[in-house]
Amino acid sequence: MNEDFLYYIWQYKLFSTTNLQTINHQNIAVLKTGNHNKNEGPDFLNAQLKIDNQLWAGNVEMHVKSSDWYLHKHEEDTNYDAVILHVVWGHDVDVFMKNNQALPTLELQNFVDKNLLDNYKKLLHNKQNWIPCQYQIRAVDNFLIDNWLERLYFERLEQKAKVIDQLLQKSNNDFEAVLFQLLAKNFGLKINGEAFLKFATSIDFSVVRKVSHNKHQLSALLFGLSGFLEDEIEEVYHQQLKKEYQYLQHKYNLTPLSKNYFQFFRMRPHNFPTIRIAQLSALLNNHQNLFSKLIKVKDLNEVYDLFTIEVSEFWKTHFTFENTSKQSSKKLTKSFIDLLVINTIIPLKFVFLKNRGEAFEDDILYLIHQLKPEKNSIISKFSDANVIAKNAMESQALLELKNNYCTKKRCLHCAIGNSLLRSK
Repeated sequence: MNEDFLYYIWQYKLFSTTNLQTINHQNIAVLKTGNHNKNEGPDFLNAQLKIDNQLWAGNVEMHVKSSDWYLHKHEEDTNYDAVILHVVWGHDVDVFMKNNQALPTLELQNFVDKNLLDNYKKLLHNKQNWIPCQYQIRAVDNFLIDNWLERLYFERLEQKAKVIDQLLQKSNNDFEAVLFQLLAKNFGLKINGEAFLKFATSIDFSVVRKVSHNKHQLSALLFGLSGFLEDEIEEVYHQQLKKEYQYLQHKYNLTPLSKNYFQFFRMRPHNFPTIRIAQLSALLNNHQNLFSKLIKVKDLNEVYDLFTIEVSEFWKTHFTFENTSKQSSKKLTKSFIDLLVINTIIPLKFVFLKNRGEAFEDDILYLIHQLKPEKNSIISKFSDANVIAKNAMESQALLELKNNYCTKKRCLHCAIGNSLLRSK
């Protein structure tokens, strides 16, 4: 037994109210359980009770054992002076208030259905399962799961929004600047994402904006900032970019990163940071006001059109500055663009529309539903448990479910867990 489960039982009144009594046989009628307090002080505030027909308004404190009151030194804390009921799982000692009267105590274990306790143990006491409800989730109604996944998806968006809000504060609410920073991070993928973000946030976006119409200057700026122009290489294109970057560096007082921030090891050549920088440069050169275009997008094909870009001729025959390779177009693949939609475009659109007080749910859901579900080990294991993601919204929601609910055993806060707990 733990206090979280006690809170859950009390909050949702999952106990018998027939003949509900204190340990001293005083009748209790719970009119309002109160508001769950997650800060310091009693667990539930502003509760309303009748104890032997006397109406009481105040707070409720909960413990596994009565003696925990003294263990937590509540008798020394004035925040607990307005407690009107002590709810415990097991009573082992009387608690006295300042007036030397015993605090009314409800021993909850006498009023909780055994079926609820059995379901709780099945969910949370099996440490071998991949998720607590691994073998029970099949029994949950699909309608409930679908609705819960939609809510989880927006919870995930809210988490991503926090990062975006921080970037917006640093960039004076310049959405074009934050789009550049997020695109850079996601062009770097998992391995180089932080390095890409570091170089993208190391420069005032006004400089990027000024040179974005000039393909050569923009390439020089991005490769120079990321440290790839610091070496002495005989390749003519490298020397041209280096000369241009030196001019920009002097003009705008730029400080490059070390190229050692970027990883090539165990990466496919098409994901090399040099190729991703070349693609990012081409995208920004094609669309100087990309954010204003993306914010109007509703259909996935419109995004694909915007992200159809051509790298410069040099990069069609190179993966790095040093060596030539077989010619290839190195266009952005649809699967890569899908990741950008999931991790950059939709979260940024979500924040923009929300900040403006505009309705956003329908636009966001329409766009994310057009994307295929992601493929990874978590989505595969949910599929084995008969929870099959039909689109990217559901795969994103399942990631949120696994990472922030299942792994943390937050079944009491999960719609699926709630359904299983209360099942007969």
